[in-house]
Amino acid sequence: MSKPHYGGNLVDGAQMLSLFGDVATELCVRADGDEGLFRAYDSVEFLAPVYSGDFIEARGEIVSWGRTSLKMVFTAHKLISPLTPPHAASAAQVHSAPILVCRASGTCVVPVEFRRSPLPGEQIGRPGPCIITAAIVGAETTREQTKYLPITAEEIGEEAARCARAGASVIHLHVRDDAGQPSQDTERFRAAIRAIRQRCDVVIQTSTGGAVGMPIAERCGPLQLTGSDAPEMATLNVGTINFGDDIFVNRRQDTMQVAQRIAAAGLVPEVELYDLGHLDIARELLDKGLLQLPLHVQFVLGVRGALAASKRNLELLVERMQDFPGSSWGVAGVGRHQLPMAELAAALGGNIRVGLEDNIYIEKGVLAEGSAPLVERAAKICQASGRKVASAAEARKILLTRPVAVAPAS
Repeated sequence: MSKPHYGGNLVDGAQMLSLFGDVATELCVRADGDEGLFRAYDSVEFLAPVYSGDFIEARGEIVSWGRTSLKMVFTAHKLISPLTPPHAASAAQVHSAPILVCRASGTCVVPVEFRRSPLPGEQIGRPGPCIITAAIVGAETTREQTKYLPITAEEIGEEAARCARAGASVIHLHVRDDAGQPSQDTERFRAAIRAIRQRCDVVIQTSTGGAVGMPIAERCGPLQLTGSDAPEMATLNVGTINFGDDIFVNRRQDTMQVAQRIAAAGLVPEVELYDLGHLDIARELLDKGLLQLPLHVQFVLGVRGALAASKRNLELLVERMQDFPGSSWGVAGVGRHQLPMAELAAALGGNIRVGLEDNIYIEKGVLAEGSAPLVERAAKICQASGRKVASAAEARKILLTRPVAVAPAS
């Protein structure tokens, strides 16, 4: 740095903000093909002094996207400092570890009419279409809790169609028996899938989680469906968790068995993760050849006894997704966490799951009249984040190119 402003060769902190402005301009160009405008800083922290002659490295990152806005974070580190006499005037030293001298966050704006597609090699790229999954039945929600829960195949088909019209491109499917209890019966899945496909075009993803306490063989009931009755995807739960007052058991050998059965059925797995360590189990399955990249991962956050639904936890999980190149991810926030997790997922470039399986309220104390209103709200969240709501065709393009290799469990 040059141009000392204060005594003792101290550099004005505004020069750090000037560097951040240059970084922000580059990020705007790479993202939207336009220099954009820096609207405001949300926070600025000066953490260490900078002197004339110091070498400063400034970095920035886009952390969320709006229709016209780009939320960014910045850091400036001191890498090299000049040496004082008796050393030569040109002598300098590299710090053993970079020194954080300033950090900030702020928002840039690129008007829609100025946005263009950057040249190949320049582009960071706005997040693609947002896939909305509707979890319309589940295993825990009851008719006593909400009269809007679909039970019969016809009710499930009607609700799936409502959700598709509202913006859902994936239906996460559980079924119930005549008494409304969770069931993994193959024929009940067949009836529900037929009812859905008669009414709308969506990706159907059947649960192999079933309900707490079900044996693995029973949980795999829908994997027996073939031909036009078969789903396109099936869930793969990769770890045991405390589930409220119960335990949702997914032993290592059971998880590998279900992965093999999903592959044998020719379906694409959705890897359901309830805790941070479940990513390591997914990595093990990849190493054993039971899964192949790219994955589609669903983070289920807010289950009592598992990983809490918080911004910090989701950001950590998303950071860990760098270990799975090319993979997509989504978030299902449980209960009151559904809305804030949906908003955060849309901003971070992920996908969204909503529905009565995870949350029965549209607002505090007000029951959602089915899953469709929750899907409609999720669609508005996507649009407010500057993202297109994915069609069924777009969801298939993103999700259904994920082969699974069958390998013997060891």
